[in-house]
Amino acid sequence: MKTFEHGGNIHKILRDSPAREQEVLDFSANINPLGPPEWFRPLISSQLEQLIHYPDPEYTSFIKAISEHTGIATDHIIVGNGTTELLYAFMRVLPCKRALIPVPSYVDYARAAKIAGLKVENFSILEDDDFILDIVRLSSMIKPEDLVVIATPNNPTGKTVSRAELLSVIKDFPQSYFLIDEAFLDFIEGGKTIGGEAPNILTLNSMTKFYGVPGLRIGYGILSPSFVLQIKENLPPWTVNSLAQAVGTEALKDTAYQVKTRRNCRELRLEMETGLQDIHQLKVYSSEANYLFVKILDGGKATTLADYCLSHGIMIRRCENYKGLESSSSFFRVAVRTRRENLRFIELLETYFSKGTSRKTSRKKKRSIMFQGTCSDAGKSIITAALCRILYQDGVRVAPFKAQNMSLNSFVTLQGDEMGRAQVVQAQAARLDPDCRMNPILLKPNSDTGSQIIVCGKPVGNMSVLDYNAYKPKVWNSVCQSYDALADDFDVVVLEGAGSPGEVNLKADDIVNMKMARYAEAPVILVGDIDRGGVYASFVGIMEVLSEWERRLVAGFLVNKFRGQASLLESAHSYVKMHTGRNVLGVVPYLKNLGIPEEDSVSFKKGSFNKKHSGDGIEIVVINLPHISNFTDVEPFLEEPDVSLRIVENASDVGSPQAIILPGSKNVIHDLQFLKTGGFAGIIGQCLENGCEIVGICGGYQMLGKAINDPYEIESVDGQLSGLGYLDMETVIELDKNLTRKSGVHKLSGKKIFGYEIHHGVSSMAQFPVLQFDDGTICGQMERSERIWGCYLHGLFDSDEFRRWFIDNLRQRAGLQPVGDIVAPYNLEIAFDRLAASVRESIDMDAFYRLLNI
Repeated sequence: MKTFEHGGNIHKILRDSPAREQEVLDFSANINPLGPPEWFRPLISSQLEQLIHYPDPEYTSFIKAISEHTGIATDHIIVGNGTTELLYAFMRVLPCKRALIPVPSYVDYARAAKIAGLKVENFSILEDDDFILDIVRLSSMIKPEDLVVIATPNNPTGKTVSRAELLSVIKDFPQSYFLIDEAFLDFIEGGKTIGGEAPNILTLNSMTKFYGVPGLRIGYGILSPSFVLQIKENLPPWTVNSLAQAVGTEALKDTAYQVKTRRNCRELRLEMETGLQDIHQLKVYSSEANYLFVKILDGGKATTLADYCLSHGIMIRRCENYKGLESSSSFFRVAVRTRRENLRFIELLETYFSKGTSRKTSRKKKRSIMFQGTCSDAGKSIITAALCRILYQDGVRVAPFKAQNMSLNSFVTLQGDEMGRAQVVQAQAARLDPDCRMNPILLKPNSDTGSQIIVCGKPVGNMSVLDYNAYKPKVWNSVCQSYDALADDFDVVVLEGAGSPGEVNLKADDIVNMKMARYAEAPVILVGDIDRGGVYASFVGIMEVLSEWERRLVAGFLVNKFRGQASLLESAHSYVKMHTGRNVLGVVPYLKNLGIPEEDSVSFKKGSFNKKHSGDGIEIVVINLPHISNFTDVEPFLEEPDVSLRIVENASDVGSPQAIILPGSKNVIHDLQFLKTGGFAGIIGQCLENGCEIVGICGGYQMLGKAINDPYEIESVDGQLSGLGYLDMETVIELDKNLTRKSGVHKLSGKKIFGYEIHHGVSSMAQFPVLQFDDGTICGQMERSERIWGCYLHGLFDSDEFRRWFIDNLRQRAGLQPVGDIVAPYNLEIAFDRLAASVRESIDMDAFYRLLNI
């Protein structure tokens, strides 16, 4: 063969152009748009160790699986390195003199026949018949010892032949042979092989198209046992390798994949057919396979259209080299691909055929990029914030997005919507007001197995894991709408994933990692924490457990938190490139004292908030509650040089601090029980006697009162629990959640304060309120000694003036001189710029801009 005459030659396209494989959509090859089954890569990986042995020359397991799948006896089955190998072998062995081939049809039928020495006679399938094979007219041409080659569905037309009519003709000509190509039969609902129905039938049954593995080459045929033996004698041994045998055997057992493929391909084909029919310059022939046959009625030749499509990254199959279509340059064939890819193709054709007329506006691809992690706390939130600031510095309008965040560290927007604090920080990095579209789903754990669910800023209820998984399909639409609205308003959206995309136990219900990346068409950068070890094994391992469609989304890797010389990692980067085909796009150093709020309580609970003061100073202890929320309330103290901050989980570790802070809690009743049973209640009393100040924020404030009532069982079935009794108040946990931003003054000091409230609890009126807000309302309560107080306002200590007053007040009680001046402004802008400078220097920004098509 002087030239390769088939579709799917993407290798030549890539050789002849600078495009990368990821930039070319191949509509010329009719491959299952679902891609290979989920088990494909793990199965291949498990079989690699078998490559030290020769394949099974009898193909025992594979043939048995074919027999069980088709109901055909094993002695009627032969396997091959794709059905093309069997086609050529059949032609050599059959005792025929002439090949009668209805055309247009697969180009290799005629070539295989000619090589075998058969005379080839073509039978025209007429365009006037809508390219439906006329069986009656064909039968008038059949002679004894003919080999009649019929494809059902036909390639390229997608038309099938009536099984009953076909069997009738076959039985009418027992001295002729019928080679029935069923390469695309698996795509048809109820499609059943005709193999075994008569001794003069031979079938070709491809598996590579239906199971999405054309590079592996797997196929089989069904024919009489005598011909099976003759074919085997004409084939070399081991034509089907070990990997292909293993995949073929497993594939035939996967009925769920088969059903899903047929359903999806039919839906996609009908949608695509409708979209193409709306272009009046085209005639679309109805098809039963996973491709469509199309004629250009007006507007140029298929060759011109193919060149135009290729210039826009799309390959189509021109059909002028099909027998029966040589005289026309108007026909082309296109595979059915994913819904989004099909839409892109249709829009491209709309643009092409509307030249010189009012054309439709094509959907503009939204620029995006996504950071996913090898694990939780790999640093993807900080890297997302860094890229947001870098793009902002470079004049790009950028916004962050995380489909679903699980965090007890939340925030209230100006619109009164609740969202995760991590996306608030990222918005601040992009110099934007936080918007709940940036985090449409927020999960706030309130037990080991359940969470409060926040959708688009508003609580919708408490759910167990199983309940929420069942609820996810309903919220997915909210996620997509939030993303689309955000992407319409900005040049670039930087997405963040959650946990790791390699958590195979969670993939089925994922809406935040690869499913979101696919929806956003966002290249994925996998971030790994080298400081905890095993980062390169994590990169390779995660790639190994990803499905093929997920792997295609991964554009590269980012090593985070490295202590040392980055050049020492080059050999590891070469190994990762060899194993995955992706580059490491940067090595970000371990950045200490960033001064940026942490993503979640992971770092808090690991002790990263513990710090000692320099010189003389005071100590503040924060009790690490099991359901701690909004722990970043104490983060501003980390930069204060005269403050030691300690996070304690055991009452015996409290010591003799100048202040104890009870932080917020997502389950106040359970955490109050923790304080009592853990001995904290007694320790707090001892500290008070020694002059310690006790502060409660939100849930911690409620614990300082006399009682907490939960009549609606929002947090507990216990209903009521007595508090620590230091403040003369009771709290009722109501159904409605209070979400509001507030500013005002701290009454005792007169210092300005600001922050936000997030709470179901309503506490009784205070005799000595702590805060006076600008809207005239009050908040909090203080005991007469002024050493026990609390309030609902999160972010209270973000105020530099108030924080310094609070610290100096503690200093004076401890016998130290007050500092007076603000010495450590809580300024995130400086921190963001420092973070951006470090990350910009550490990553390949040119590569990132290429991924963003900027």
